[in-house]
Amino acid sequence: MAKRTKVGVDERIPIELTLEQRDLILNHTFAGPDLTGPLEVAPLTGTKIVVGYTLSAIDELMGFVAAEANHSADRKLRRKLDELYGYLQTFEDQYEDELSAPRP
Repeated sequence: MAKRTKVGVDERIPIELTLEQRDLILNHTFAGPDLTGPLEVAPLTGTKIVVGYTLSAIDELMGFVAAEANHSADRKLRRKLDELYGYLQTFEDQYEDELSAPRP
């Protein structure tokens, strides 16, 4: 297993999102303003935005994305949400907070 980078509990990890990924979060989840606010004001760089989230915020956001994917009757939307969930999961796989116990 690859070594995970330790980050502070309040340290923000830059996450690059496409506009479609941003819109999925904004328009199809019940994520609150603490998670969606940064998406609404992030500067556009080409066709993407970069937003900084803590690991706990990423985990919370993943929960909202998964909930919507699990309850969506629209297969195409569900697939896109599942892909977004997988993308966000890569950040949880790359990083761990300094207070976490080592994973086996």
